[in-house]
Amino acid sequence: MFTGIVAAVGKITSVVPHSTAADAGVRLMIDAGGLAMHDVALGDSISLNGACMTVVEKTPDGFVVDVSRESLNCTAGLDAIGEVNLEKALTLAERLGGHLVSGHVDGLGTVKKFEPVGESWELVIQAPRDLAKYFAYKGSVVVNGVSLTVNRVEDTVDACLFSINLIPHTIQVTTLKHLRVGKPVNLEVDLIARYVERMLNPASA
Repeated sequence: MFTGIVAAVGKITSVVPHSTAADAGVRLMIDAGGLAMHDVALGDSISLNGACMTVVEKTPDGFVVDVSRESLNCTAGLDAIGEVNLEKALTLAERLGGHLVSGHVDGLGTVKKFEPVGESWELVIQAPRDLAKYFAYKGSVVVNGVSLTVNRVEDTVDACLFSINLIPHTIQVTTLKHLRVGKPVNLEVDLIARYVERMLNPASA
């Protein structure tokens, strides 16, 4: 489990396919940046842009993970060299600064607007229609591993638009500063909303 509070911005420095097969996954080498690695062991979980990955090797500068083709097909930003938001799995002794996050990406959204508003930034994301029921005013959502609060929701015929206000601190300490209109993002819906929907509509789950 995670909190959606980014601990450091790291960087994918190497992407190596496991084979030439079409369904082959990749091995990623990660520079951990400012993420403390002294308490990370092989087999531990670290969130990369909101996707929970297992540490299979430690390096002088960071760690290595294997990403399956299935995970690559369901996420964005894990198939190329570039910056990633990092968070180690939480312990029971830590503060829950964001909200409970599983690290399982529910779908891909698309940035529709990313513009400054005063000292902050307005981020509008288009989400798949089947995830619309999980977004609510003042509810929680994870975007590329960052726990955020939904400010506005608008349902359309085939999608859902939700708006987020990003404060300067969030822009400064995460990779969200690199977002552009049209760019895909990893989305994880609120864990509690998922279970509420299941209890209210068991036949549709």
